[in-house]
Amino acid sequence: MKRFWSSRWLAPAASLALGLGLGVGLTGRRPQQRQAEEAAAATGLLARLPVLPVVAAATPLPLAPADATRGGELTKYGLPGLSQLRSRDSYVLCYDPRNRSALWVVEQLNAAGLSGGSDRAACDFREDDSVHEYHRATNADYRGSGFDRGHLAAAANHKWSQKAMLDTFYLSNIAPQNPHLNQNAWNNLEKYSRSLTKYNKNVYVCTGPLFLPRMEADGKMYVKYQVIGKSHVAVPTHFFKVLILEKPGGEIELRSYVMPNSPVDETLPLERFLVPIESIERASGLLFVPNILKRTSNLKAITAGSKT
Repeated sequence: MKRFWSSRWLAPAASLALGLGLGVGLTGRRPQQRQAEEAAAATGLLARLPVLPVVAAATPLPLAPADATRGGELTKYGLPGLSQLRSRDSYVLCYDPRNRSALWVVEQLNAAGLSGGSDRAACDFREDDSVHEYHRATNADYRGSGFDRGHLAAAANHKWSQKAMLDTFYLSNIAPQNPHLNQNAWNNLEKYSRSLTKYNKNVYVCTGPLFLPRMEADGKMYVKYQVIGKSHVAVPTHFFKVLILEKPGGEIELRSYVMPNSPVDETLPLERFLVPIESIERASGLLFVPNILKRTSNLKAITAGSKT
């Protein structure tokens, strides 16, 4: 697979390049049982998604009899945390309990799914009660913070079902977003993602937060971010959106974007925010397309300056 590097980045996203060196509790039923149920529920959707970081996770090696005994002893009181998947009508999400938001959210968009009579006015932001109360965001955290409750999986992407749209209002699918960004440039990127369904069979969208370093006056690199509310919801420094386009002829095209979580001139062309997907993978610790070459030999990565 050939990927392309380009220097035509918007200045606010340049800190992404500087960050290339970066690399559960649950209520109710026991965590292991809840995890197994969620994984089973997600199986059908995960099988259809060409972009899903969790499928790249290494399979644990079988334990020798002595190790198995020790493993059982070490885990008899439960494990401190496991990856928290949520599979809902409109998306699959991996939750980050430390930051009170998602690591990533994956959606499937197509022309049929964008039509329907769902009413956004009938939807309210609400806590995700599948997340332990220690680790969940609340509406009170956002009140007076100066940040919008920014959707990761966008509500307008799921007009096909009122429930699907309602599910996007769980606060686990929300991150603190600068109001100017949320209502302008980021909204333009969401609209553009939807417009791509006119010319592609499917558009898979993976969205999430980034926490990127920047150099301080002492010449050292630091990762600094604000937290809001009593729950200390982390405010991302940037957001990413990775698009995988399935062409009618079988080709697959990648487009990956990064925007700073600050006011952005909405008149700038979206191609100014295109970055190499490797940049996001290194900065986020995620791998977006581990299985993509098993599905196609015709792959094109679009970066700034590419001819589309």
